[in-house]
Amino acid sequence: MKEGAAAEQAVSEAGRRTKARRDLARTEGFDDVSPEVGQLDENAFDDAMRADPDAALALLADLTGATDEKLRALARRLAGRIMVDVARRGRPRPRRVGRLVRRHYRDDGGELDLEPSLEAIAVARATGVLVDPADLVVRDWAKPGTGLCLLVDRSGSMTGRPLAAAAVAAAAVATRAGTDYSVVAFASDAVVAKSQDVPRATDSVVTDVLTLRGFGTTDLALALRTAGAQLERSTAGRRIVVLLSDCRATVPGDAHRAAGALEELVVLAPAGDSAEAEAFAAATGARLATIRGPMDLPAALEQVL
Repeated sequence: MKEGAAAEQAVSEAGRRTKARRDLARTEGFDDVSPEVGQLDENAFDDAMRADPDAALALLADLTGATDEKLRALARRLAGRIMVDVARRGRPRPRRVGRLVRRHYRDDGGELDLEPSLEAIAVARATGVLVDPADLVVRDWAKPGTGLCLLVDRSGSMTGRPLAAAAVAAAAVATRAGTDYSVVAFASDAVVAKSQDVPRATDSVVTDVLTLRGFGTTDLALALRTAGAQLERSTAGRRIVVLLSDCRATVPGDAHRAAGALEELVVLAPAGDSAEAEAFAAATGARLATIRGPMDLPAALEQVL
């Protein structure tokens, strides 16, 4: 009896996997990228990226959830590298911004501030000894670091292009913020995929984002409060929340008030479905950019940041 049940279960599992592969095969380019079970042709994927990068990234995002375990593992490994590479293409050059501060001398730069250093110089001259560098004061630019929190709305469809866009957004935020960033996925709840003060490899964060699946209602106020709590752990001088969402809240809550408590808020909304995001941004003073697909993310993020 047990052997019969096990055999029946194995047949059922094989049937499920066959159906899942058949469903994926309806996506254009799938047969080229995965010609056989358990295979992922990276050369064919490169060709797909050249032909239509948004569609290729959407397909890769779907493959990371394939029932074929070998194909899923190959897709996740490739996605971790590809999403980071796409994110880095639009990385802005660092600019010399910040505030002028006084500090004790260090050998890594700064201009001597004569007035507060005069006493140490006079004493050194009077005693005939070299001035102690620790007694000198210099002026230098203190650059405020930037802490980022990415909010990913998973209440809608989290397959294809939306899922790929979320993964590229996570990679882009990690590329710009170093270790001082967090990633929070939200629907009716808020799940922290990467905490602000816990270092993690970027490809691991991207892989975790690719496991997201959409469901539930949208508690925008909870998401914004969670982002604020994450950024409280940041030591950066500038703290920004990046909201990847259509801003269509379906759970009662004062999202405007939650947004008002944040230092800076930027919204990345889907092109063609951005009316509510535009209204929310206008009401809260957030900066807004729209994206058509995952390849738009680097430039859009650069624009709003």
